[in-house]
Amino acid sequence: MRTLTAVGHRGDPYRVRENTLASIRSAFARGADAVEIDVRLTRDGVPVLLHDETLRRLWGHDVRLDAVTAPQLRELTGGGVPTLREALMEAGAGRLMIDLPGAGADSVRTVVGQVHECGARERTYYCAGPNTMLAVRAADPAAEIALTWTTLSPPRRVLIDAVSPRWLNYRFGLVSRELTQALHRDGLLVSAWTADTKKTMKALAKAGVDSITTNRVDALTAVLAGLDR
Repeated sequence: MRTLTAVGHRGDPYRVRENTLASIRSAFARGADAVEIDVRLTRDGVPVLLHDETLRRLWGHDVRLDAVTAPQLRELTGGGVPTLREALMEAGAGRLMIDLPGAGADSVRTVVGQVHECGARERTYYCAGPNTMLAVRAADPAAEIALTWTTLSPPRRVLIDAVSPRWLNYRFGLVSRELTQALHRDGLLVSAWTADTKKTMKALAKAGVDSITTNRVDALTAVLAGLDR
């Protein structure tokens, strides 16, 4: 039977604040096969978990992440923003999908280097747009990549050859059975984000996707369990 990967979006954010160790734990406890996390660098070059450029939305401080050092960040958030190293340790044997919003080549090298230092290459993969994924490929020729694609126009063959992704990562509204079948014929897996209703989850499964990213891991695991019956 085909396996469909359940990915917790930034952990389990409807229950626990996103991109925190507690949120990662909660997602895995509720049946996630992998957890997507967002990684950015502090002013002193430490990879930490944060989606936004600033601390305002989640932590109430109108300050840019790249304007504070890791010790300052820990003080501002009471230790609530984990480092990538801490997240890799927390995940244990669980897989992490590392999103790299706004990352340049230097940031990518730092993140990939830390994944290697932590011995986590086999349980991590990366997602973002073409330029960032080209930087990941340059930093690690063996990295597993989910190339985020936001239009129905297919990536050019030259880009696919350069990035060599395992996955194409689509917003769920773009996915159809015809799309997944075409990509499968090309040897690519299809991941979809971010599906939060059971109706959408069932439709994506019927369309043949290989992975679904969701804010509601418990709902997705319930849907997948029902499909197995």
